[in-house]
Amino acid sequence: MSSTTGKSFIDTNVLVYAGDEDTPAKRHIARTLIAEQSGRAVVSTQVLQEYFVAATRKLGVAPLHAKEVLNAAGSAFETIVVTPEIINRAVDGSILWQVSFRDALILACAEDAACTVVFSEDLNSGQRYGGVRVENPFADTPP
Repeated sequence: MSSTTGKSFIDTNVLVYAGDEDTPAKRHIARTLIAEQSGRAVVSTQVLQEYFVAATRKLGVAPLHAKEVLNAAGSAFETIVVTPEIINRAVDGSILWQVSFRDALILACAEDAACTVVFSEDLNSGQRYGGVRVENPFADTPP
């Protein structure tokens, strides 16, 4: 895992893998990462929304259980509320970095929270986007 000492942003896929019984290696990595980042991890309202959809549709988690996970995540992590200003910065980032709007919104929220790293498998690991660096904790894990 990372030796990051600043704040870190946790992308949706990390939360999803933490509960995915079908990917034990990724589940272990996600749970370890979440524990290591305790006290400095950040999520956004976008991540919480995406988690609910992925957990209930992809993993088959019961909606009320997914809601419990959301409540726990909302208590355990700093949560950034997506605002119109962040959305505008994400539009600019999407154009500038040529990434999807969804990914640009993750990056804009991470910057807004003063995170130094975004943990995600959806962007180029090691690349800097604005003031944040992306790290893929699952890079060496088989699918």
